[in-house]
Amino acid sequence: MFKKGFTLVELMIVVAIIGILAAIAIPNFVEMQYRAKRAENPACVDGIKTAEMGYDAAFDKFISASTYPDADVNKKTQAWVHTNAAGFQTLGWQPDGEVRGAYSVTTTDQATTAGGDFRVRGVIDVDNDNTDAHYTATKSVNTTFLNNNDTY
Repeated sequence: MFKKGFTLVELMIVVAIIGILAAIAIPNFVEMQYRAKRAENPACVDGIKTAEMGYDAAFDKFISASTYPDADVNKKTQAWVHTNAAGFQTLGWQPDGEVRGAYSVTTTDQATTAGGDFRVRGVIDVDNDNTDAHYTATKSVNTTFLNNNDTY
């Protein structure tokens, strides 16, 4: 008569295979989490650019907005209080909920530059390694990532 069940060697092989798969999958999972969290930044930069273009169409000028919510970004989310973000409030732009990054808009003089220009800048550091990821956009340039792909 044979007893049904697994031998110790078979169970150890299964555990080893699961360990190898976990060693491969976990770093990839963490990297995808960082990329997903970093995706907030280009979306917000695009939204601010669109708001600047709309404001220019209505009032024939661009609006500067100082860095908000905080220039010292880290992996924690920060509340966006629209009354403290004066330039963004004038633009009529604010994110939905809390943000991980910091955003700013600088403008060039419209008298010296044909029609003027603006530069939207977004900074984020979702892995808290003090290496910020930077996104930028201007009137004529769509949102651009300024770092290496492994910068989160």
